[in-house]
Amino acid sequence: MSQSPTTFRGESSGVGDAGWNDASALHRRNDGGGVLAGLKAVRHGTLAELIRFILTLPEADRADYEIEKSGDHRLAIGEILKLAKRPDFPAA
Repeated sequence: MSQSPTTFRGESSGVGDAGWNDASALHRRNDGGGVLAGLKAVRHGTLAELIRFILTLPEADRADYEIEKSGDHRLAIGEILKLAKRPDFPAA
């Protein structure tokens, strides 16, 4: 699995945006992933939409979810919160 350099640790690669409009899927942490991971998604949307959704959850529940970005990298809560704080994070 490759990791997207534009979102790794929530840092910018300096090559543009973080792919805010990339197709992404929300998963429960530790759902097993694998070949059928797409069927286990809780919600689909763009990266920005799913980050906004995570931010609406109670803080105690946020760590229970991960965002799979474009099928190649899962972002845990630490990366999600760093991305949400970036100055180029799109407004709702």
